[in-house]
Amino acid sequence: MTVTEILQFVDSLVFTETEKHLDDLQKKIVEEVFKGKTYKQIADIYDYDEGYIGDECRKLFKILSEQLGENINKSNFCWTIERFTNSSIAKIVNFENNFKNNNINWCPNYASSNQPEHQQSTNIDNFKKPEYDLTLAPQIINFYNRETELETLSNWIFKQNTRLISILGLSGMGKTALVKRFIDLNLDEFEVIIWRSLKYPKPLDLLVKDLLNIIKPEDKQTIDDQVKQLLDILINKKCLIILDDVQNIFTPGQFAGQYQPEYQSYQNFFTLVTEIEHQSSLILIGQEKCPEMEGWENELYPIKCLELSGLYDLEIMNNKGLKNHESWLNLINLYEGNPVYLKSIAILIKNIFDGDVAEFLAENELVITQEMRSHFNQLFHRLSPIEQQIVLKLSQFEQPLSRETLRESVELSSTDLINGLQSLQQRYLVTKIKHDQIMFKLSSVFGEYVRNFCKN
Repeated sequence: MTVTEILQFVDSLVFTETEKHLDDLQKKIVEEVFKGKTYKQIADIYDYDEGYIGDECRKLFKILSEQLGENINKSNFCWTIERFTNSSIAKIVNFENNFKNNNINWCPNYASSNQPEHQQSTNIDNFKKPEYDLTLAPQIINFYNRETELETLSNWIFKQNTRLISILGLSGMGKTALVKRFIDLNLDEFEVIIWRSLKYPKPLDLLVKDLLNIIKPEDKQTIDDQVKQLLDILINKKCLIILDDVQNIFTPGQFAGQYQPEYQSYQNFFTLVTEIEHQSSLILIGQEKCPEMEGWENELYPIKCLELSGLYDLEIMNNKGLKNHESWLNLINLYEGNPVYLKSIAILIKNIFDGDVAEFLAENELVITQEMRSHFNQLFHRLSPIEQQIVLKLSQFEQPLSRETLRESVELSSTDLINGLQSLQQRYLVTKIKHDQIMFKLSSVFGEYVRNFCKN
């Protein structure tokens, strides 16, 4: 069987499902997968990100699975497609005899099986069909220099069996991209993977029902029954559940991590996930650290926090149309290594300075783009009045301030000041610096926004 025949067969299935023929990249993917190439090898050949190739492959596998009525994945793609292309309703018996007598094995990178036919059938029947729902997960085109964090995640999940993990940091740091990259590299390690966003959060009972509908177990009515059912699944299957934008279940205008009344049950759910012994992991992605994480994160609980800071890698400035390569690191430092800030300012530099980074830096000003301002407006209004007072004062100073200096400068009690500083640290807006005494520094980019756009 030739690659051309395989391509024709796959193209006909895709066209039946989507009314579109395979594009050039999809044809290349089918050809290379048929040759036994890994996602990384395909990505290297055609100069794509490995995660992007993985996403494209899984889209194709999903279409083929629906058309053929069998679960198709990278491991079984080759022999499954061959089996179908060599058979039709009128030739099934003849095909099976040929397969058994001639031991057909067209796929060059998969060993032929010498098992009796009835054993092969049994193996197929016993194949565990994984349940993946990544429709709300982002598609990662480029991924930069987070190998250490990926290794940390792998260690926590596969070696330490960590049940609850928080990925935390300012918006734009690459939290979501990191988790998606981890999934792309470890997809076959899980029986169930579900990605959900809490950008527009729903009550816990609706979320649990949604998760159960993906896995399709026996229906239960009460929320207690449904939570128990979900926990049973976490015990019996290797599951990975991701909740993105978790900060949206917290109350705006209060200290970080304070649950809104209608989402208070999430706190109990997270506690159950940590306390009940199981083989699965729940990953929370957010911009605010839950107060419970501070108390839970110790040897008594299988829980970890991974906090992402700036990415100081010149590679993130590639393909943005910028000049003066020698000035890129200065630009990265100015915007605290935040990939989203840098993407926004790169567009401005390209449009206004014709991509000349040195000329932009010569202005000697930290420019806040409209995109940044819109984001910071939302962030500032999530702060409590106490936090707003603290950041307004910190923004007036370029140097870090001690708690004693702050207390003399703001009309806050010692308790309010301490709680406010802790909350700002949990939002990753204020950093604690240890010198001769403890100092507190406001994020430079956010501080520039506060100085220019917030009233004292």
